[in-house]
Amino acid sequence: MKLLTVKTVEEVKKIIIDNFQSIEKYEELELDDCLSRVLGQDIYAPETLPPFSRSSVDGYAVNASDTYGASESLPAFLEFTGEITMGTKAELIKFGQTRYIPTGGMLPPGADAVVMVEFTEKLADQVMLYRQVGPGENVIKAGDDVNNGDFLISKGVVLKEAELGSLAALGINSVSVFKKPVVGIISTGNELVPRNTGELQKGQIRDINTIILSSIAKKLGADVIEYGITNDKYDQIYEKASRLLPEVDILLLSGGSSVGTLDFTSQVLEKLSNKNVLVEGIAIKPGKPTLLAKIKNKAILGLPGHPVSAMMIFSYFGEILIDILRGSKDIKVKKICTALLTRNIPSSAGRTDWVRVKLEFDNNSYKATPVFGKSGLITTLIGTQGYIEIPPHKEGLEGGSTVEVVFWS
Repeated sequence: MKLLTVKTVEEVKKIIIDNFQSIEKYEELELDDCLSRVLGQDIYAPETLPPFSRSSVDGYAVNASDTYGASESLPAFLEFTGEITMGTKAELIKFGQTRYIPTGGMLPPGADAVVMVEFTEKLADQVMLYRQVGPGENVIKAGDDVNNGDFLISKGVVLKEAELGSLAALGINSVSVFKKPVVGIISTGNELVPRNTGELQKGQIRDINTIILSSIAKKLGADVIEYGITNDKYDQIYEKASRLLPEVDILLLSGGSSVGTLDFTSQVLEKLSNKNVLVEGIAIKPGKPTLLAKIKNKAILGLPGHPVSAMMIFSYFGEILIDILRGSKDIKVKKICTALLTRNIPSSAGRTDWVRVKLEFDNNSYKATPVFGKSGLITTLIGTQGYIEIPPHKEGLEGGSTVEVVFWS
């Protein structure tokens, strides 16, 4: 396989979206365990919320008609009948009566509005009201939030604090969520040794791609199986990959996807997928020698061995893929800022370039300094906040120009 039929970033995104579907496997979880999980069912409100009308301010519960015409020069006088206690049922008030009500207190039967305490004055068994109110003023009505049977949250929503709070308010203590996709990781390379290796022999390097890719996958909402290191030998890669594939939804083979004598990843992908290889290179730097194959609804990604390339490619395309498999329908919004570029950035037309940058805030604006370095140098990422994307139709960017910086997810 030769990396001659490279595809653009947008083409690869479309290929992923068109070829993979959500994993229709679910589990029931308590709300405490549901943060950032994807909802596996439509939710309808089982009760009305709030279940009773209540005050939105501290003040006096009244029948609004008793306040009409009230002003500072001609206040309305109402009979004081006591205070409403939080958490207890409020008793009836009649025309001409009022009762003190705290914020969140139950509006008593007979009342339809609340006068803010700032516009009142209590005198013994009477209350003077210096402002009139209309029906419903300063009141949250029963069902203002949601009514029994109303549609609440759709399947595919990522559960965050607001969704969990709403479910709890309605007495829903557990929900069905999509099971997490499982990502399997195999690092390939004759030079690799486990990352906990002490003293290295000449020619050896520690495997860092596994921990990088594992961290990204977990952050994106997947479970991970780390399957260790294998040499750059076709039989060993294929044997290990074929054993791991049934256990995972995404198989990552890190290293061995570029053209070379010992690069067998592309051959393994062809055999595992019955030649259903969807991507044989991407017009991007870093990360051109990226492969994507499909078997049933499983994805097999051949990632570059260089850590920076592997990290940036999987952060970008892995998020799209994992979101699809875990059933997420949330709209992804890139976290970006505008910044002043501190120096020129060269690039080649016809490919997308992702350039790492360091940000500093100076004179009420951001300045972005590009960080250049080969994609095998992992420490060049330290201290960077994101990257600049140079589209394929541009030949570099000029220092002093305004650019968009995409923050690391």
